[in-house]
Parts: sequence; C-alpha cells; structure tokens
Amino acid sequence: MTKKDIIVPAAGESVKEADIVNWYKGNGEFVNRDEPLVELETEKATLDLTAESDGILTINVDGGTVKVGDVIGFITPSDAKPAAAPSASSPTVSSASTSAPAAPTASGDGFAKGHPSPAAAKLMAETGTVVNEGTGKGGRVTRQDVASAATAPVKSIESKPETEIVPQLVNLGFRSERREKMTRLRRTIMGRLVESQQTTASLTTFNEVDMSAVMDIRKKYKDAFKDRYQVGLGFMSFFTKAVCNALMDFPVLNAYVEGEEIVFHDYCDVGIAVATPKGLVVPVIRNAEQLSFSQIESTISGFAKKAQAGKLTIQEMEGGTFTITNGGTFGSMLSTPIINRPQSAILGMHNIVTRPVVVNGEIVARPIMYLAVTYDHRIIDGSDAVRFLVRIKEQLEDPTRLLVGM
Repeated sequence: MTKKDIIVPAAGESVKEADIVNWYKGNGEFVNRDEPLVELETEKATLDLTAESDGILTINVDGGTVKVGDVIGFITPSDAKPAAAPSASSPTVSSASTSAPAAPTASGDGFAKGHPSPAAAKLMAETGTVVNEGTGKGGRVTRQDVASAATAPVKSIESKPETEIVPQLVNLGFRSERREKMTRLRRTIMGRLVESQQTTASLTTFNEVDMSAVMDIRKKYKDAFKDRYQVGLGFMSFFTKAVCNALMDFPVLNAYVEGEEIVFHDYCDVGIAVATPKGLVVPVIRNAEQLSFSQIESTISGFAKKAQAGKLTIQEMEGGTFTITNGGTFGSMLSTPIINRPQSAILGMHNIVTRPVVVNGEIVARPIMYLAVTYDHRIIDGSDAVRFLVRIKEQLEDPTRLLVGM
C-alpha cells in the first residue's frame, strides 16, 4: 500500500517554519489512526500532527527547524500490530539472561577501579573534590560518590604553631548551572517586545478603582449566574465591557499607525493576555462590544483551557485592536504593560487590596485596584488616555453605567 507522508502544514500566513519539539512515537513503532505523532512549535503556537492511518512509523527528521511543506517522516500502512517482545518473566527467556552479573576477579581489582565516570569527573572539576575509591561497578567512582564527598563535613585540621596561618576550607556543597535553548515562542515574544519599545512612544497613565460595587454584584449573583450559564462570573467580563464602551468614546485608543495614516476600527477585538508554561499568548475576543457577560466569560474560559493545553490556533490569536493584561492574578500591585504591536494601547489590571480611602469626608476601608494604560503617544494625546481610564473607572464603580453604555 502507498505510504503516508508526514508533512509540515501551513500554520498561518506569516509562518514559514517550525521547530520539532517532540516525537511521541519512536522510529519503527506501530501507530494507530488519529494518534498524535509529533509536536511542532511555530512562532505563534504549538500543534500536534496525527497519524492518517494505522501503520509503521518511519522518522526522517528527529528534531531541529523544518520548513512548511517538508516531509519529516512517513507511515507504511499496516493492519497488524507487531507482537510485543517477550517479557523478562516469559518462560522462553533462558536462565542465562536472568543470571547474576559475573563476579569480579579474585584480586577484586577491575580496570575501572578508582577511575571516575565522565559525570563524576565533571563534578570533581566543578567542586574541587577528589575521590579515589568508588562504589560503582568494578570500583568505578560514580557521580554520587563525588556528591557525597563534596557535601561531607570538612575534617578538622590539626593544630599548627600560632605563627602559621591555616586557611579554613569552606564547603559550598553542590553547585551547578545549566543552559536551555529558548523556544521559538519565547524568541518571538522577545523580539516583539523589543520592537514595541523601539517603535512606539510609550507612556503610561494610572488610576485606581473602588471594586466594592463589582464585588457586591458578583457575590449576589455568582451562584445564579453559574447555574444558568455554566460558567463563573469573573472580573474580566466587567472590564471587557467597560473597555469596549470606553473605546467607542475614545476610538484613537482602538486604532493603529500604518505609514502616515491612522487606521480606526468600528469594532472591538479585545485580546486577553494569558500566561502559559511556554510563554505569554493573547487570544482575541472578536466583536466583544456585541457580547453579553456570559458569552465573554465562556470565551475567556475556553481560551484559558486551550492555552494551558497548548491547543490555541493561529486564527484565535491573530488580529486584535486592544489588549487587556491582568498581572493581579500573580499578585502584581502596579506595572507598566508593554503595547502589543501593532495596537496602540493596552490596559493593565492589578491585585485588589483593601486600603483606607476617604468617602464623604470619612476614612473607610475599600477594595482598591490600580489600573494602568500604556499608550502610543505618537497618535494618542495624554488627555484622551486619562479620560479613557477615567471612563473605565466610572463604569466599574457604578456598574449600572455598563447597562446603558455611559
């Protein structure tokens, strides 16, 4: 039967190559149809390639960078799964295969006695420890022998005449360092953040918002909301709606620069920054200004689950006219977020802390969040950025404004 080539697929208009992260199956192994074969990472996302048929896997490219359209392996179709090799307990295994290792020579001196393994020799050089007798096979010095000697208490030094200065040995224990190659996603994030700092006139303005009203609404309706929509009522839906309303009033924060023109949008595609084990990704809520609270929460919840599993698609992260990032989930009190190019502004949320504030001439404790808007000062005036943030503050402190778009 005709073999099935495993081809690197196109993963977006600007994506031309990918890195092979991991083969889930080994060369020559039997694979089932639709079973994941290999994990690829592009500059925007990771994706799994699956088997198109049952058969035997042949790997052409073990790892490294490959281009879209490259054949990295193939499957030879087969209906019969190869029989598993007999286990050690199988009656067909001869007694010789399970017998004990050969005893050392009568003298007990093998060729390896006193010689360090490569790992042990490296650790000796790093720690300055010398070990002449080992517990490994044939008396070989193992890495564990060196580690044990390096962490053993330093023996006391015999007393010397008072006129002689004896240096004291300090045991620093095991110390090491390691290098890791950056993933393609991390390299892409690095490049885009540097580009943003170098190509925009970034400026950040701050304000604070009393979260009492929003927290009261969540406390009152969260159970009924969950029962009706099967999703939790979080802060992000309030902020997303408030941002959309404010963007309609200050559209320049929803625009971007292209050459000598400013491109405005009459819709709000809001990116939500999500931290994943592999780096920051920004899936986009399309036409967020038209969505209800439950639709926004469901969309964000779905994005978060897919992001943690590494299943976000390129299409889900493309575009976006404005971004919201929430460092408060990690305990951040205040920050200056970096603009997600080519956008011109980004809102930073932070943690909620009970602070003393003055209300009607009295000092009271209220849950306060600091907000930050970083904007491109080339096209956004400070007055617009400040009033934009004030509009968000007004809506969150009086959520009934969200219902009437005020």
